[in-house]
Amino acid sequence: MAITTHDTETDIQDRAILVTLVTDKIKRTGIDPELSLQELVQLAETAGVEVLDVLRQNKETPDSKWFIGKGKVEELRMAADGLGANTAIFDQELSGAQVRNLEESLDLKIIDRTQLILDIFAGRAKTREGIIQVELAQLSYLLPRLSGQGKNLSRLGGGIGTRGPGESKLETDRRHIRGRITELKRQLDEVVKTRELHRERRRKAGAVQVALVGYTNAGKSTLLKQLTDADVYIENQLFATLDPTSRVLQLTGGKEVVLTDTVGFIQNLPHDLVASFRATLEEVNEANLVLHVVDASSPMREEQMEIVQTILQDLGAASKPQIILFNKIDLCEPEQLEMLPTGTGFLKISAFNPEDLTRIIEIISDELAGDTLNFRIPGDRGDISSLLYRVGEVLETTYDENDVIYNVRLNKEDYDKWGYMLADFVDQP
Repeated sequence: MAITTHDTETDIQDRAILVTLVTDKIKRTGIDPELSLQELVQLAETAGVEVLDVLRQNKETPDSKWFIGKGKVEELRMAADGLGANTAIFDQELSGAQVRNLEESLDLKIIDRTQLILDIFAGRAKTREGIIQVELAQLSYLLPRLSGQGKNLSRLGGGIGTRGPGESKLETDRRHIRGRITELKRQLDEVVKTRELHRERRRKAGAVQVALVGYTNAGKSTLLKQLTDADVYIENQLFATLDPTSRVLQLTGGKEVVLTDTVGFIQNLPHDLVASFRATLEEVNEANLVLHVVDASSPMREEQMEIVQTILQDLGAASKPQIILFNKIDLCEPEQLEMLPTGTGFLKISAFNPEDLTRIIEIISDELAGDTLNFRIPGDRGDISSLLYRVGEVLETTYDENDVIYNVRLNKEDYDKWGYMLADFVDQP
């Protein structure tokens, strides 16, 4: 897929060699660097890059000047000349000085993993909030690296590394960029205030919220669409959707909840991106229940699950009630299915299987069910009656003179939240 330049009518195709450095520190983590490299291939292809080859280097520590060492740089230069590459993409984050040295030696566009992810986000952001968040993250990443962006900024054409803020902004001095960052933070604060108002309205309305979280491309958006008929963009690629989407989901018994799809997580998600998207990610903290969607067919399944749990911990949402949905079981080999955990809190599903969708709704209903209580509501208190329908499951309704008696299933978290309005109406036996 060609990427159209912002400044000319020429279609620019990034033709890249991917580069990974395996250090002793990486080896000690126990994470397979080949799996990270496979993910880098997916990221590059998602960004519209033609991947020509992969170059691997093993060193105790990164070279402070060349990252992969002078000899390996020469090997990379010869490979790029032979294959006609115009870009080198590194699986690790580079310093500004390393970018400058590599550009001068190779005459290639130099992109690291962080910049690649930011570029993909720039192409996915559609809402005002998303666009502000991505530009803020890009400029925060760029500011300490201005000295290493010389040839990238002067190259004609487009492609990865030139989306989002645009070349005209990137060529300004640090003062201008700092001013732009300050302005973006001000705009984002306004958006955050609006988001908080919406949250407060949902709280006052007694909306029960369920959040879909998971590694990118685990199938969250597909699940949202299948469960709620949501009109969302679905594609088998990383970060197919970026902006959070909320839809109403009807549970068994007629109770409705708000189901929200959140931005997908990824290994080494750039710190600047997490900071910029924090207001969006914190939607998870408002959830009564978290559905952790896992790509059961992925060879990196365990690592991806750990990354999601780490980010939930960072957001302060690790203690939320959670159900793990092992999605894409239709793509799993029999031995993969046998290795999946079973029992309470786990469910093996395919988002395209109607029976599995029914099971998901049932398990959400059971998880949110709670205890059964009777409430005696005066006939003129329609506001309390409406609240009971919103926050609980009304099992039975009877009438006693001017009062209505509701038998309601209500979970502890919701009763703790709304007890100040409901306590006076509990009908004691």
